[in-house]
Amino acid sequence: MNINATLLGQILVFAALVWFTMKFIWPQVIKAIDQRNKEIADGLEAAARGRSELDAAQDRVEALVGQARGQASRIIDQANGRAARIVEEAREEGERERQRLVGLAHSEIERETSRARDELREQVALLAIAGAEKILQREIDRSAHGEMLERFTSRI
Repeated sequence: MNINATLLGQILVFAALVWFTMKFIWPQVIKAIDQRNKEIADGLEAAARGRSELDAAQDRVEALVGQARGQASRIIDQANGRAARIVEEAREEGERERQRLVGLAHSEIERETSRARDELREQVALLAIAGAEKILQREIDRSAHGEMLERFTSRI
């Protein structure tokens, strides 16, 4: 066996293998690699889009939360203001009611005072009659001396 012939045979078989691989197998491998590269690139692009959308969504959420906090703060301020107004209105209503009751009490006191004076006048008139009766030792006719008794009670 000649080494040259074996070497030449091996070269021809190797060249045929290279040609067969380059013609039929290599395009499929390159196609699979390109497809895989494309899928990876698409996945990275989708991830980048997702990340940017996530960032935008977080910004929108933060804006909405800020608006909600501001609105909640305004509502709380309005509620506090309304509560203060209600308290003030209740205080004013209580003051009006107090003044009304004090006025009623004053008029009641005035009526009671007037009634007490009238009763006192009647009692003084009766005492005066009793005293005059004892002094004169006779009974005074109430109907005959009624005008005199009325003047006496009005002066008291």
